[in-house]
Amino acid sequence: MDGIKTSMESLEISLKRLASAVEALEWATDLRVRHDEARATTPEEFALMQDDRSRLAVELDAAVDRSRALESANTEAAKRLAHAAEAIERVLGRLAPDSEP
Repeated sequence: MDGIKTSMESLEISLKRLASAVEALEWATDLRVRHDEARATTPEEFALMQDDRSRLAVELDAAVDRSRALESANTEAAKRLAHAAEAIERVLGRLAPDSEP
């Protein structure tokens, strides 16, 4: 019977913690809504969108540059692997003179 009592106590504690978390979330949401309403003027929103656009443009440029660098590195690695494979084939061809070309 102690196991059930302990489980019920744990459940009650968990429910209290959940209720507390929901209250905190509601409070934070309410605060955010009030904050958003306070700054929701058109010029401010436009300025925020321009800032976001500028930030996103910088991030996009960085991502494109990284993509190009990775593509270049991939091409270089492929070339080096091809050269290494050719060298290995030449060495193996020398070791097995009776093999066909």
